Amino acid sequence: MKAFSPLLTVLLLGLCHVSVAVTLGSRSTYIVHMSKSQMPASFEHHANWYDSSLKSVSGSAQMLYTYDNAIHGFSTRLTAEEAKQLESQPGILSVLPELRYELHTTRTPEFLGLDRNSDVLPASNADNEVVIGVLDTGVWPESKSFNDAGLGPVPSSWKGQCEVGTNFSTANCNRKLIGARFFSKGYESTMGPIDESKESRSPRDDDGHGTHTSTTAGGSVVEGASLLGYAAGRARGMATRARVAVYKVCWLGGCFSSDILAAMDKAIEDGVNVLSMSLGGSMSDYYRDSVAIGAFAAMEKGILVSCSAGNSGPNSYSLSNVAPWITTVGAGTLDRDFPAFVSLGNGKNFSGVSLYKGNPIPGKLLPFVYAGNASNATSGNLCMTGTLIPEKVKGKIVLCDRGLNPRVQKGEVVKSAGGLGMVLANTASNGEELVADAHLLPATSVGQKSGDTIKSYLFSDPNPTATILFEGTKVGIQPSPVVAAFSSRGPNSITPNILKPDLLAPGVNILAGWAGSVGPTGLATDTRRVEFNIISGTSMSCPHVSGLAALLKAAHPEWTPAAIRSALMTTAYVTYKDGQKLQDVATGKDSTPFDHGAGHVDPVSALNPGLVYDLTTDDYLGFLCALNYTETQITMVARKKLACDAGKKYSVNDLNYPSFAVNLDTTQMKGASVVKYTRTLTNVGAPGTYKVSVSEPATGVKIAVEPEALSFSQANEKKSYTVTFTASSMPPNTNSFGRIEWSDGKQVVGSPVAVSWT
Repeated sequence: MKAFSPLLTVLLLGLCHVSVAVTLGSRSTYIVHMSKSQMPASFEHHANWYDSSLKSVSGSAQMLYTYDNAIHGFSTRLTAEEAKQLESQPGILSVLPELRYELHTTRTPEFLGLDRNSDVLPASNADNEVVIGVLDTGVWPESKSFNDAGLGPVPSSWKGQCEVGTNFSTANCNRKLIGARFFSKGYESTMGPIDESKESRSPRDDDGHGTHTSTTAGGSVVEGASLLGYAAGRARGMATRARVAVYKVCWLGGCFSSDILAAMDKAIEDGVNVLSMSLGGSMSDYYRDSVAIGAFAAMEKGILVSCSAGNSGPNSYSLSNVAPWITTVGAGTLDRDFPAFVSLGNGKNFSGVSLYKGNPIPGKLLPFVYAGNASNATSGNLCMTGTLIPEKVKGKIVLCDRGLNPRVQKGEVVKSAGGLGMVLANTASNGEELVADAHLLPATSVGQKSGDTIKSYLFSDPNPTATILFEGTKVGIQPSPVVAAFSSRGPNSITPNILKPDLLAPGVNILAGWAGSVGPTGLATDTRRVEFNIISGTSMSCPHVSGLAALLKAAHPEWTPAAIRSALMTTAYVTYKDGQKLQDVATGKDSTPFDHGAGHVDPVSALNPGLVYDLTTDDYLGFLCALNYTETQITMVARKKLACDAGKKYSVNDLNYPSFAVNLDTTQMKGASVVKYTRTLTNVGAPGTYKVSVSEPATGVKIAVEPEALSFSQANEKKSYTVTFTASSMPPNTNSFGRIEWSDGKQVVGSPVAVSWT
């Protein structure tokens, strides 16, 4: 009854892979973008025009969806030749093939300061009116996190509904979970009918991922929550009084762009205020990226779109969802850990992490074996299914190397072969990052350095022994947060002059609601059922920001999505309380803006940021002109015809973004290179004078800001400034980082600076 179990058990769920959808037969699904303004006068409605256009190339093709908000157009099944014919017709902007996407995948309110600062939240019922829409694997409505006690009537502006289907009825919605829809036409047209014995053809979540993300964003307060006793305490979403609407777009075989677009289209129509998407677009130009296109339409309606950055870190250029009208979220750790130690027969101990709950290893040292020496398979060290020799494993603790198959599945393989415990050792690709798992047998995960030392003992001692000791839940772990190694990194490969990710939020070992039809590991053999689960990924950091955006929207209903994002970015922190810089677990060194963006989110400060960098639809249209997009390409994104002014100089550098990315081509540099950026700040606080301070990169760049002070006498007053970057020649493929801050003595409005030489 579950979807994505192999992905879920990896627990680094994220949209880091996009592929052209597999097809059945000779037809494939295409998304057809239409220029609505070019509809011939002979048609009364655009739907009739769409239907006529389709019938002109195919007598049998049917429309899967028509789109009115996210894009103008429809999706359908066509042969390659029919698609080519259709694209040549007047009024048709493009015919793009369907893409398949895969998901990116208690204490956080306290860690973020929300519990002890409830007095700073709005005192009105405005937070009751905010609706968070979540596109994911659906919802488990019986979760206690959807309790609607104390909530008033559903907002009158809400136009959504609770759709019925397998194991789901309108009674499953309430004043908390006010909407639930599912979208499967694109999926089923490509993959065939949904097997309802394995997953519900309805909004019901048989996977767990969607319930986890939606309760993280807007879950109600639940006392006494835990996973098998771990992380025990009060569970709550970021915006506990916000309403939640779910849109199920992900199924056993993936998430398809025609369904995603249809869900975004409907969410805009339904009246959501925030869209949370722990999935995202492909690494392609914005006019080919369905999520970026849908997000543009949402932005125009005042909807903030929060997306996960992806889980392809620590590699550079690994980001998803980099459109500037999307808020892109990376993942950091909490100050909470779940230690489980490996104790060796030579007396040495090594720290690891685990969420195992069950019968402990007998209170003595057990025989210890390396999986590679207990297998005849070349990949036996990875503990792949069927690779371990039971006679060499029975009654022993087994060391498995991380990689390829899910971490918890390795323990299942050890257990089925007769092993009594497992030590899971990171390899070079994972380094020292530890992600806790609810293993099926006594097991712990250790970093690469510890793993290598343990292997040396295994290879040198004729009779190696070990045991595993579980320490439960520990809080106050320092330093925290640190950037998760899996969190995708910049630079931005689509538009290098826009710094991404935007910011960091908690994404490691996050406790939130879970589906009642699947165990915490997601494995078919895991018969345990839990109300809450602990998992990791930028899928988890994204809904944190979605919920915080809902809080800001409630406190400041007049703020645009850009103003809300600016408040979260410019108040984010980049140092610990002792003044040291945020760390990157992948390197053990200081993290950079390519890792953490503007820094780690600080929601209490974001409620009163002083100044914001605002953006309008026209600003983004100018940005598209600066990219030298054609009229057709701009129409695909903006759903309206726009001819860029040939007499105007458009510059990506002047998009009013709360961060600075400077890209210099060393092959073009002759002596010093000068680049200018213009920004405008809007006062959303008290009158005051803000003075600038600049932290220049260590080498190669001088930063000058003009003017050096900005005085604001009233609310919503705007003041502009110019930043001049003067760069000397540097070796190619090097980066340097700085920071620009404006302060009136109380508020600090900070912006990261990243300079790259290519």
